[in-house]
Amino acid sequence: MKNLMIYALIGLGVVAYNVSMQADRDATGAIVTEGSVDAFTIRVGDCFNDTASISTADGGEVSSLPAVPCSEPHDNEVYAVFDLGVSEFPEGNAMSEMAFDACRNRFESFVGIDYGSSALDILALYPTRESWELQGDREVVCAVFEMNAKKLTGSARNTSI
Repeated sequence: MKNLMIYALIGLGVVAYNVSMQADRDATGAIVTEGSVDAFTIRVGDCFNDTASISTADGGEVSSLPAVPCSEPHDNEVYAVFDLGVSEFPEGNAMSEMAFDACRNRFESFVGIDYGSSALDILALYPTRESWELQGDREVVCAVFEMNAKKLTGSARNTSI
């Protein structure tokens, strides 16, 4: 019985810690305090910093992102979130290419300048085979970032940079 009580207290502590570390949103949905945002609840206009999973050359699984208000320096800003319209998980590099191409097609309408002329680059977060098969994940998240690794401040929307 003591062990059950200990496990219950530990579980409550973990839940309380996770809740206290989540980013807060205002009535418009904008992030107003930094914290963690679940990757499946990220929205257009959200800003976040890089994680080890994002910067891994072969990609990595991302379950949450370190969100910050866009008024503060940040690495990335989300400009599109959409589901892929394919029925089977693409083989090889096709998933990353498909996600990047779809993000590139949405780039100019957000930034206000075509991708090739911009100082910004694209980060595409997309389903892994495992999340595709086990969770029905079809979501792609497109974010912009500064190519020279400078932090962005404010929104990149309609900046034509």
